Amino acid sequence: MTKLDDQFPTLASESESTRKEKEKIKLQLTATGLPRTKKPSKSLKNLKSSTQARKKKAAARKKAEQPPEPKIKEVKSSSNTVKLSYEEHNVVFKPNVGPQTDFLAASEREVLYGGAAGGGKSYAMLADPLRYLIHPQFSGLLLRKTTEELRELIWKSQEIYPKIIPGIKWSERKMQWTSPAGGRLWLSYLDRDEDVLRYQGLSFCWIGFDELTQWATPFAWDYLRSRLRSAASDLPVYMRATTNPGGSGHVWVKKYFINPSSPNKSFWATDESGKTLKYPKGHTKEEQPLFKRKFIPAKLFDNPYLSESGDYETMLLSLPEHQRKRLLEGNWDVSEGAAFPEFNRDKHVVPAYKIPKNFPKFRACDYGYGSKTAVVWFALSPDGQLIVYRELYVSKVLARDLAYKVLELEEDDGKIMYGVLDSSCWHKRGDTGPSLAEQMIIAGCRWRPSDRSGGSRIAGKNELHRRLQDEDEDSNPSLVVFDNCFNLVSQLPSIPLDKKNPEDVDTKSEDHLYDALRYGIMSRPRHDIFDYDPMSQTDNFAVADQTFGY
Repeated sequence: MTKLDDQFPTLASESESTRKEKEKIKLQLTATGLPRTKKPSKSLKNLKSSTQARKKKAAARKKAEQPPEPKIKEVKSSSNTVKLSYEEHNVVFKPNVGPQTDFLAASEREVLYGGAAGGGKSYAMLADPLRYLIHPQFSGLLLRKTTEELRELIWKSQEIYPKIIPGIKWSERKMQWTSPAGGRLWLSYLDRDEDVLRYQGLSFCWIGFDELTQWATPFAWDYLRSRLRSAASDLPVYMRATTNPGGSGHVWVKKYFINPSSPNKSFWATDESGKTLKYPKGHTKEEQPLFKRKFIPAKLFDNPYLSESGDYETMLLSLPEHQRKRLLEGNWDVSEGAAFPEFNRDKHVVPAYKIPKNFPKFRACDYGYGSKTAVVWFALSPDGQLIVYRELYVSKVLARDLAYKVLELEEDDGKIMYGVLDSSCWHKRGDTGPSLAEQMIIAGCRWRPSDRSGGSRIAGKNELHRRLQDEDEDSNPSLVVFDNCFNLVSQLPSIPLDKKNPEDVDTKSEDHLYDALRYGIMSRPRHDIFDYDPMSQTDNFAVADQTFGY
């Protein structure tokens, strides 16, 4: 008898109708399976076990086909702890841990990101406005210097934007992205300073400059800051920039973002002279700082997608020294064609300290009214080290007013042994009165003329080279500059060579502080014997004297 017959035995006493009914049930069970019993047979247990196994496998297969739930990852960056929400199964862009995350999390009004090549600058710049592009009132502007350079950004945005914001549309005619909610982002070029007038009357919540050092002056950056406005309380206004060291705008970008503070530290925004930007007199916030900036450096090794293979690093290592230092190391103190590549911020710039009383002190000045006036103060150590401990860098200051300012700064210096002034200041201005030098000397600020003999410019440059170069790895440098000499530290490594005369610097560059430095060096100071006797000086001197009191 079959197993079905065991469970439904045929009894002899059963009627024909009963037997037919049982046969009908058997047929049904054969098609649909056995009914549950309190004590199923071994075969039935095996059948159940097999069925459950199949169900488990099917469930596992279904789960594997399902995307995982979004994960929350906590990332500790150098300045913030940021919670990033992302889906591992379909990631379009995820910031690298470190500088790229810091850049996207920064809260300062103006932030510069970059330094070395390959740090993921362009993708970070494209990702930054995405958080607000879904807002209906958002308006952003992303700039490159030329249309050719802009095209690369457009291609990258077309690659990632539609994947991140479904339904976003690109208009080639308007060069504009528009989100389904109405947020807009323009991608445009800005080749000339006067091109900023195209945006007169417009307002933006977000403005980005890709490769900021390609703009020779800060005019465009400063002007477009005036276009930052937002009608929505939940839309912040801010500017972002990326760049590598070098380029025509290297000096001003360095002044705005690099010199004022250490990397990754927030600081109050300054102008080109290093003065903090403040609210004007009469304002309710008079003398309060305006806003903050930050510089976030990034190097190739902060971008694992580009650095892991080592191919890009190999290419950067093959570059000439000055290019390698800029693009691989992110060194802002090196520029192409620099006149003084020996200058090393780590070696030649030192924290300010109180100058010992036995160190002779003197000053040197390159005067200019319409351009810039530069004054630097020197101290000379017993071992012959020349110390630049103060600078004054101003414009549109009359000669007599400059004299008073110099004397004011020297009140606590003790004896200033002598001053060296650009010899052109002794030139007579027709019948208009005393020369510029005489005006300052009459005010009590004594000077003697700088060396203007033939070849003095080249000799001064060579002497500066000698003082900057390493005579011995273990010896102290012959020239150091206090870190409070903001402008000199910025300008000296950026001064270019004259292309027509590589033995001299380019006089069209910002070289006023360099000239003052050169005048001081060429005065040939000595600690033991000076070329004059300061004790023999009297307060009664004649401005007609050739050395004007010296």
